[in-house]
Amino acid sequence: MKGRVTVVDIAHACGVSKSTVSLVLQGSPLVNEATRARVNAVIREMGYVYNRGAANLRQANAKSKIIGVVVNDLTNSFFAELAVGIDMMVQSAGFVQFLANSAENIDRQHEVIASMREHGISGLIISPARGTTAADLKPVLSAGIPVVAVVRNVPGAKVSSLMSDNYAGARAGVEHLIELGHRRIAFLGGFADTTVFSERFEGFLEALKAAGLYHGDDVFIPSAPSRAGGVEAIERCLRLASPPTASLCFNDAVAFGVCDGLRSAGREPGKDFAIIGFDDVIEAKTAVPALTTISVDPQGMGRRAAQLLLKQISAGRTEPETVVGSVRLAVRASSGQPLVADPDRGAIRPVPAM
Repeated sequence: MKGRVTVVDIAHACGVSKSTVSLVLQGSPLVNEATRARVNAVIREMGYVYNRGAANLRQANAKSKIIGVVVNDLTNSFFAELAVGIDMMVQSAGFVQFLANSAENIDRQHEVIASMREHGISGLIISPARGTTAADLKPVLSAGIPVVAVVRNVPGAKVSSLMSDNYAGARAGVEHLIELGHRRIAFLGGFADTTVFSERFEGFLEALKAAGLYHGDDVFIPSAPSRAGGVEAIERCLRLASPPTASLCFNDAVAFGVCDGLRSAGREPGKDFAIIGFDDVIEAKTAVPALTTISVDPQGMGRRAAQLLLKQISAGRTEPETVVGSVRLAVRASSGQPLVADPDRGAIRPVPAM
């Protein structure tokens, strides 16, 4: 049989009414054992799966205990940690998490949200795919389902949002590199069409301009915000006529890739080139060298997003709130030691260890 098997298909195959099949699926004692056995046999043969969430949604007074969570890149460990934080909070409130990855695909995002609605989710936490608009979230909001946008916001959407202070974090990272003596600093990785990128890049540029170190457009080298993207970005960076000596990376994944690319080029991260990431995922502390990064506390961010959503579910209102979380600079080995002038090489080099 082509397509999805329905209750009507089961009823036709058994020669009973749709209501009878529904009663069997619900475990009702009103159906005699012979009919129940016949219906269950056909259900197994046809591979029908009972959508209990959708059935609950059809009951006027039924409320599910499911929270939908959609992230744009589950291959990035930041989002795995975010999901752990959400899960800790929703479990303590008696809910379960329905997690899906959109992989930056709007169509996929529509599909998983539709599936979550069929299961009767009580609320949705979403890190939107690139290009998500207010119209994409309107069906969820129209159904009275509270929504919290996390990491990325959706301009014009009347949803709550939880972001990090991307501007302040990026500026603090660049100021740290300037204090170490770097005078040519690059911004590596990221998609320029996201608000997160815009905020981080603005903080990066403002720090350079304030120090009189802005050298033009080549300070930004775009790439996918992934480890592979970091490798690509540093390869292009090192081919510049006047290569930078340090970089602020869009996120930790890019920073790890930059470390990989430097080693492939025979250079040592933290010694020959300074690196700062953004996020502070768990691996940042144990990386070699340990990654200097802007800490946003991914698990804590997940917990705060869940608290925001649960508050709205409890109140029965979807009044939008905007929360901007503070960040801090976590200084480790990858940003290296202070630099001094090296007249013989016309460059800068690390201060010798005492």
